[in-house]
Amino acid sequence: MNDKIQQFLASQNPETPCLVVDVDRVVDHYASLRQNLPGAEIFYAMKANPAPEIIRALMDEGASFDVASIYEIRQLMALEKGVHERISFGNTIKKEGDIAEAFAHGIRLFAFDSIEELQKLSRAAPGSKVYCRLLMTNAGAQWPTSRKFGCDVEMARDLLIKAQKLGLDPYGVSFHVGSQQTDVRQWDIALGEVHQLFVELEQAGVRLSMLNLGGGMPIRYREDVVDEVESCAAIRHALEHHFGDHNLRIWVEPGRSIVGDAGVIETEVVLISKKSADDERRWVYLDIGKFGGLPETMGECIRYSIETDHDDGFKGPVVIAGPTCDEVDILYDQAGYLLPLDLKIGDRVRILATGAYTATYSSVGFNGFPPLKAYYI
Repeated sequence: MNDKIQQFLASQNPETPCLVVDVDRVVDHYASLRQNLPGAEIFYAMKANPAPEIIRALMDEGASFDVASIYEIRQLMALEKGVHERISFGNTIKKEGDIAEAFAHGIRLFAFDSIEELQKLSRAAPGSKVYCRLLMTNAGAQWPTSRKFGCDVEMARDLLIKAQKLGLDPYGVSFHVGSQQTDVRQWDIALGEVHQLFVELEQAGVRLSMLNLGGGMPIRYREDVVDEVESCAAIRHALEHHFGDHNLRIWVEPGRSIVGDAGVIETEVVLISKKSADDERRWVYLDIGKFGGLPETMGECIRYSIETDHDDGFKGPVVIAGPTCDEVDILYDQAGYLLPLDLKIGDRVRILATGAYTATYSSVGFNGFPPLKAYYI
């Protein structure tokens, strides 16, 4: 919670639940990453938060954009002419018609991780620069991305050789060490695998030009994590160790680390109850839950910090849940959350570092609840 958001909440008293994002803080994070990873091109992952206010601010800073759908591409194209040169279509699962539309807009950077996707690209985006996403273990990541996307190194080698034969430009590779990565050693492990792939491809006559490091740098939620300075230092060291004086185009695709801690959700306590007379834990129901913008609480993976106006008093164990008529709408049961004993129905609480993957995850109309209202200040 910073002073700017605190003053907005105090003066505007918006209806809850709502998300408030400090856009200046987003810009500061972008500038900090640019300083800590000099020479790397920053492709902001729009899926983290595609609010026009954020996109315009990052455009003004010269950012590029990693997009996941044709709809994000259309949004960018409507905001700025010529932005196609700064767009990478990073989703490896695309309709062929969407590839063709992106190509018609002038986009020439596309990700893939299968022969089937490569064939679609050869038909709908001939001659484009394509990069293959590698499958990573995501050990140490609080929000893994290790099953749905990517292929193993052996397949990637064969696919990049095939890309050249299909008339595409085998431009590079990408990987993702897992969102909210807490183990900086994973960068070195990943780049070691990537270096071997580069060597094998060069021996096969395919010389790559780009290395996409993806995202993964963590932010602080409930517990301390390695900060951006330490993560970036590990990345720089790993690049130097494995690639030396490389002549490669280096990308990063941050999302969470750019917008995450720039946002705060304010929510209201709807009910406080117990399941039996001797129950030691209270159930605290908020007016926001998994379906209202907090799906990253699935498996209690992302554990947000929660503030109340009673934090100076005694606290007791709680289960924290959302307002919907769905059994899975429980945010925290096993994570050991404590909330003030003085907390009352109708009190407002703040869920911190919620600028990423909240408003965009919010459902439309489940149980009749509207999407999460967001303010960008």
